[in-house]
Amino acid sequence: MANKKLNKGSAGQNRKAGDDHINKYRQKSDVQETASGLLYRELEPGRGINPTVTDTVVVNQRIQLVGGKIIGDTYKEGIADEFTMKEAIPGIREGLQLMCEGARFEFVVPSELAWGKKGVGNKIGPNAVLIFDVRLVNVKFST
Repeated sequence: MANKKLNKGSAGQNRKAGDDHINKYRQKSDVQETASGLLYRELEPGRGINPTVTDTVVVNQRIQLVGGKIIGDTYKEGIADEFTMKEAIPGIREGLQLMCEGARFEFVVPSELAWGKKGVGNKIGPNAVLIFDVRLVNVKFST
């Protein structure tokens, strides 16, 4: 049980590592930051439509912790994720609305826009900053 706790980090360790990563990431010339604190870079432009908060999206995504541990990778699995925008964590919900179909972005999601002080399960610890590599494959309008 103690090992699981160490793997996801303590709240203080995660906060410091996350803050360090965010400050370093901000230094990249092509990084943009929203008013909420979401950091992002456009890796590949798209040509389709932008999703709204009421839509369903199909995405390929790689999710990793600041230390480099990958906690999800649909690129590798070969099966895209489909979810409603309302189901997404706040940082990804905000980020996806900046994208259009076909685009690929990298997001650095501060813990307050992810799972915050609670974390989730034994994969994501408290105050964890998450890094997403997301390709917006398709937007399905809600009816």
